[in-house]
Amino acid sequence: MTTPLTTPLTTAPTTPQHRPWRGVLVATALPLRDDLSVDYDRYAEHCAWLVDNGCDGVVPNGSLGEYQVLTPEERTKVVETAVAAIGGARVMPGVAAYGSAESRRWAEQARDAGCAAVMLLPPNSYRADERSVLAHYAEVAKAGVPIVAYNNPIDTKVDLVPGLLAVLHAEGHIHGVKEFSGDVRRAYRIAELAPELDLLIGADDVLLELAVAGAKGWVAGYPNALPRASVELYRAAVAGDLDTALPLYRQLHPLLRWDSQVEFVQAIKLSMDIVGRHGGACRPPRVPLLPEQETAVRAATEKAVAAGLV
Repeated sequence: MTTPLTTPLTTAPTTPQHRPWRGVLVATALPLRDDLSVDYDRYAEHCAWLVDNGCDGVVPNGSLGEYQVLTPEERTKVVETAVAAIGGARVMPGVAAYGSAESRRWAEQARDAGCAAVMLLPPNSYRADERSVLAHYAEVAKAGVPIVAYNNPIDTKVDLVPGLLAVLHAEGHIHGVKEFSGDVRRAYRIAELAPELDLLIGADDVLLELAVAGAKGWVAGYPNALPRASVELYRAAVAGDLDTALPLYRQLHPLLRWDSQVEFVQAIKLSMDIVGRHGGACRPPRVPLLPEQETAVRAATEKAVAAGLV
């Protein structure tokens, strides 16, 4: 397995050498107690464990972190806990909200907590047009913290197509994009239209394809359970070492594809439980996996454990 990169991350990402969203940033699952309250001590330990196992940073308050069902106080404390555990230069919180003003407030909170960047969905309370998207990112950019856009047209119904991303980048509103559309062809168009915009892998099951296409980072799900194998896969893929990457990708893909399923949070938390981490329950309205889903996740995870990928 590979070891962590030795290049330090920084809080001033203004040059290609100072972009803390590069590398493997884990969209962290959030540990809950039996009463579904947040276990902050366990979350701090999880963030530190991920970095100790080769990951470059964390993304709290993403969908995997169940941000939609957190109170404002919980959401604030999650960010502060991650920063205290591993340092703000390694923390890129999600700042999605229904309104631009609220997203800006979350970006300001992240900035004040010491985070080096934030990740921002487009407006997601309605099917926003291009002018609304531009206004949204312009408003949140006023917080003064670098923004990585998050393109998830499946869930938000707003598609940050390459041309729109190029405009957002040209206006100085975004520095990177987490690409979750699943359309790997977009990597090449984004590189043509906005060559300085960093492409981040947004779905685990297209990791190899986007790494080969020039991705600079991975906002990742399954490293919550399998960090070392996931980091080894990413490093090999971006280095073009297909002799290492392709067999590992094939081994991990039965798990990685769950990241693109509706039940991705439950699946990743179950895998965490199986490998000896704390995944645990989710808050409603998420419900437990169906028996056949649990069987599939359990079998794929146990196979990965047997193959020494933990």
